[in-house]
Amino acid sequence: MKRTSIGATGLSVTEICFGTSALGDMPETYGYAVDEERALATVNAILDGPANFLDTSRIYGFGRSEERIGRVIRERGGLPEGFVLSTKLDRDFETGRFDADRVRRSFEESLTALGLDRIPMLHLHDPEYASDLSEITREGGAFDALFRLKEEGLVQAVGLAMGRLDLMFPLLRERPFDALISHNRFTLLNRSAAPMFDYAHEKGIAILNAAPYAGGVLAKGSAVTRKVTYQEAGEAELEPVRRVEQAASRLGVAPGAAALQFSMRDPRVASTIVGVSRPERVAETLEWAGATLPDALWQALADLPFATDDPEANRQYRPG
Repeated sequence: MKRTSIGATGLSVTEICFGTSALGDMPETYGYAVDEERALATVNAILDGPANFLDTSRIYGFGRSEERIGRVIRERGGLPEGFVLSTKLDRDFETGRFDADRVRRSFEESLTALGLDRIPMLHLHDPEYASDLSEITREGGAFDALFRLKEEGLVQAVGLAMGRLDLMFPLLRERPFDALISHNRFTLLNRSAAPMFDYAHEKGIAILNAAPYAGGVLAKGSAVTRKVTYQEAGEAELEPVRRVEQAASRLGVAPGAAALQFSMRDPRVASTIVGVSRPERVAETLEWAGATLPDALWQALADLPFATDDPEANRQYRPG
C-alpha cells in the first residue's frame, strides 16, 4: 500500500488509516453498540492487514476505544514495527477545561490506556467544544503544551483535529502542525474543506481526510440508514446520496468504493481515515481501496452538484 512521509517527523503512513471511534461503543453517534469482543477482533484485523495507520482519541467512548486498543497491543507484545498509532488530546469531559495541565493529563491517560511510553502522532481535538478557547491559544496554553511533548521526544508528529472550518483554518495558521484531521468536509457530497486543504498542502501539512462516507451512508446505503453526517436526514438531505448511488450503480460500482477512492485519488490527501466497527469492514475497506474503477465513473460523479457549507452546522453533538 502506498505510503506518504509526514514532513520531517520520520513517520510514513499508508493511504488508508482505520478510525476506531465506533470501537469505543458510541450508540448515540452511530446508532449501534459494539461490544468488547467485536472491538478486539476488529483491532486485530487492522494490525494484521497492510495498513500501518490507526486513529483513536481519548474521548471516544470516554476512554473505551483507547482501552480496547491497548488491550490488543499488550496481548501482541506491542505495536508492529513501523505501525503509526494516532490519538488525540481531549478536554476534560465534565468541565470542558482544555489548558496546559489538561493536555498533560489527557496525554498520560492515553499512555496508560494504550500501554505505550510515547505516541507516534498526537492531535489536539475539538477545541471548538472547550469551555474557553483562550486556554488553548494563549502563551503557556494547550498548544504550547502539545508542541512541548514533541520537543521532549514523547510524540513524533503533532496535529489539529476538529470540525468547524471557520475556527480550524485560523488555528491551523498559528502553529507549524505536522498534520490535520478534517471529517465529513471533503466527500462526494461536500467540499467545504477544499480551501483549507489547498493551504495545508502548500505548507507541507499532511492532510488526513476522515469520514469519506459522510458518516457511513455512502457505504451502507440510503436504503439502510437515514443518517447523513451522524444526523437524521430527510428526503432533501438524502437526494444527493441517491444521485451518487445511481451514478455508481449504472457502472456496476459500489458507492462506498467510489466515495473512498474519491478521497484517496486526491493528491493533497496523505491518508483517508475510514471508521470500522467489525473485522468484515476492515476487509471491505481494503477491497474497495484496491478496486479498479472505470474512468466513466469519475466523469459521472464530477457532473454531480456538491455542497460547500458546514455539513454539521445543525448537529446536536454529544461527547463520548
